[in-house]
Amino acid sequence: MSAFDVIPDLHADPGRLERSLDAAEPGACLAVLGDFIDALPEQAAVSDRAVLMRARDLVESGRAVAVMGNHELNAILFHRLGVDGAALRRHSARNMAQHRSFVADFGIMTPEALGWTDWFLSLPLWLERDGLRLVHACWSAPAVETIAARRPDGRLRPEDLPEIATRSSRFGRAVQMLVTGPELTLPEGHGFTDSHGAMRRRVRLAWWRHGAARWREAALSVPRPEELPDAPIPRRPNFAFYDQEAPPVLCGHYKMQGAPRIEAHNVACLDYPASPCLYRWRGESRLSPAHLATLDG
Repeated sequence: MSAFDVIPDLHADPGRLERSLDAAEPGACLAVLGDFIDALPEQAAVSDRAVLMRARDLVESGRAVAVMGNHELNAILFHRLGVDGAALRRHSARNMAQHRSFVADFGIMTPEALGWTDWFLSLPLWLERDGLRLVHACWSAPAVETIAARRPDGRLRPEDLPEIATRSSRFGRAVQMLVTGPELTLPEGHGFTDSHGAMRRRVRLAWWRHGAARWREAALSVPRPEELPDAPIPRRPNFAFYDQEAPPVLCGHYKMQGAPRIEAHNVACLDYPASPCLYRWRGESRLSPAHLATLDG
């Protein structure tokens, strides 16, 4: 049985990466859950270049495995043109702001930027090893099945990108599900301010909280949950909670608040920006709080 020390979103923070490596136990394989790039607002230490070079060395040496995050997918689309000559991801003010630290290091559509996005394409969308599942945002069995029918190794190819950018096919929507997770539109007249200061009307759903029935219980990545309506969420015909008998999954993506914790026996989100952590998986089928390690510093 393999041992994995699982590291969530790094967001161009070389200090967090080094502290994660220091906290990892000898002999364990490192697993990184994507979102290597794009510094968070007001982040102190920032270097997309340092994080990417270190991470690539770890993966190529066999010391680590990694999956693609939504920021890697966004970068792939941002730096490539569609058949109409426009970028597959718009260079809007919001998208530019989100991608600013990567652009500061590598530019826009430069050979170096494109080279890194080629490496992003080498990262699978999911991994399943020895009874552990790794994905950036959401393990959806239907989405994995849809993608695997075309790309059995979970790695995208350039010809897949236009339909992913437009979400115009079942395949494109399945890719977005794995890297961004399920979302639901709030009732008319309601919205919330995200961590970037943008107003949003679509809420990410906690796909592991089987008992969540109301907006404030089911929502993720909402800095101030009191902004959400205190009301039941509607029926969701295209959404299913993760099977409680399925293998354990570790994910990132959601910018969880408070102290790192295990919310379900077989799913844990490790993305706690204010309290960085990693998870030491040692073959257990039920995830344990004892295996969470909060980073020093």
